[in-house]
Amino acid sequence: QVQLVESGGGLVQAGGSLRLSCVASGRTFRDYAMGWFRQAPGKEREFVAAISRSGGTISYADSVKGRFIISRGNAKNTVYLQMNSLKPEDTAAYYCAADNSASTAWPPSYRFWGQGTQVTVSS
Repeated sequence: QVQLVESGGGLVQAGGSLRLSCVASGRTFRDYAMGWFRQAPGKEREFVAAISRSGGTISYADSVKGRFIISRGNAKNTVYLQMNSLKPEDTAAYYCAADNSASTAWPPSYRFWGQGTQVTVSS
């Protein structure tokens, strides 16, 4: 089992920034591919960003490309999502996810999910 705990959400004005963090349990975090997803009220969960085990492969949704940055700190068992130039349409609950399988397929197949952290962007 992998437990994921997100933090860093909040209320911010349009154009502002937030940094989300997700701490994962387990002693083999470096073996997890990680991702961020979001879900707005009345909408389906959507992909935001993903990062491979080594950090050498990164993907972003077109809607956040150039504004969001995913990174990982293996020594802290943490994946980050730096969100800049936030827009009201970025308002959603943000979830991190982990793929701890041995597969090197991309995109990852996520097996574990956090409880989410709310991000609200006011206009």
